[in-house]
Amino acid sequence: MKWIAMLLSLSLLVLTHELGHLGFAKLFHTRVRRFYIFFNWKFSILKAKKFGGKWHFLFFNATTPDSWKEENLAPEDQDNTLWGIGWIPLGGYCDIAGMVDETTDAKDLPAEPQPWEYRTKPAWQRLLIVSGGVLVNFVSALLLFTLIFSRWGQDELPLRNATMGYDYDQVMLDEGFQKGDIIYTIDGREMYDFTEASKALLLDNPRQVTVMRGDSLVDIAMSGHLLERANREHVKHLMKPRMPFVVNNFMSGSVAQRAGMQEGDSVVSLDGIPMAAFSDLSPALRDRAGDSVTIGFYRHGQLDSAVVLLGSDGKLGVKVVTDLARLFEVKHIDYTFWQAIPAGISHGWKTLVEYVSSLKVLFSPGGMQSLGGFGTISSIFPDHWEWQAFWTVTALLALILAFMNIIPIPGLDGGHLVFTLWEIVSGRKPSDNFLSGAQNIGMILLLALMIFANGNDLWRWLSGKF
Repeated sequence: MKWIAMLLSLSLLVLTHELGHLGFAKLFHTRVRRFYIFFNWKFSILKAKKFGGKWHFLFFNATTPDSWKEENLAPEDQDNTLWGIGWIPLGGYCDIAGMVDETTDAKDLPAEPQPWEYRTKPAWQRLLIVSGGVLVNFVSALLLFTLIFSRWGQDELPLRNATMGYDYDQVMLDEGFQKGDIIYTIDGREMYDFTEASKALLLDNPRQVTVMRGDSLVDIAMSGHLLERANREHVKHLMKPRMPFVVNNFMSGSVAQRAGMQEGDSVVSLDGIPMAAFSDLSPALRDRAGDSVTIGFYRHGQLDSAVVLLGSDGKLGVKVVTDLARLFEVKHIDYTFWQAIPAGISHGWKTLVEYVSSLKVLFSPGGMQSLGGFGTISSIFPDHWEWQAFWTVTALLALILAFMNIIPIPGLDGGHLVFTLWEIVSGRKPSDNFLSGAQNIGMILLLALMIFANGNDLWRWLSGKF
């Protein structure tokens, strides 16, 4: 399900990104020869083009008929785009006539520039054409956040409202944290937001953290090496709220249901040993696989128990409540559509700023090891289908795609932007051969980066760290 969600999300983002380029190209009467979702090396799942007053389609095709080619069409049809779906689901492209990019080398350009080509357009128009994808991705992210807020509102779990405290990764435990601790201050700064606290722990290199442990405030002196170790050990989450074990529903053949447990039961003990957190109870049950155990739970405020014969997997056969709003006092805000617009814009901008600031992790010791590819992206999605989560992650990826494409590397939109801005400032236009060479270098760098990032994912998978 994670991979399906990722493929759908990235496909939508690539589609809208390339439509941004196409929209500005059409606005300035620049021909777009081909528009593809997914890459079509040697083969296309679908090709479609309108000429002669009707649409023509080809399925599972390796070659384009001569009758479809621009030079063989009537003048009124030569501006029409070939639309296609490739078979390699890694992106897509918008083949703009007269533009040196991943689809066209300088030597492939006609000797005589044409008025409908990208290279003959004024610099300000070319600037908008190359930035169209980034603009659309950024605006679509803000629009998605607006629609999410207007449809579902906004839920926030204040840091101190996780009444059972937090479970910490081993790197945090080694710093002196204990399960159940609740962070109160970081270097004397009051912490109320979970995301803000996680960011401060990783990026601010704090020296002292104060936590509530039981009924007392405890100071923890930090080592100063948390970020370095978190990178080296590929830590996904420094901390997570400790969730109570509350039965949401039962799986088929549930041993807990056969023993008389009901939906809504809140488990608090195992064989008389107090154990209310899911993260404690689940491994304890696995250790008792095949045994009869006594499960203590509250039902409608009354303490009760049931004797359960565990199967070989050591599971009760239940699905627990994961909705934070049902477990803790969550801050929920409902928005009208008009209220959601400024809220969505503000949230989107804040998310982008936090993402950009987090990139300094890459320049820390071992930071490059934190890079991930498609496996890392898929891990962001939940393992079950949930529309709110899907659109929220898609909005985040839209911001990331917009920012990554604006980086001034040849081969990315940012590279084209830099060369165009240089032309505007200096009055000198880089030659097509120079652009072609820069494009080739950029594509090699991007390919190497993609191999490295996905290689990191492969290594994590082989080492069991995914």
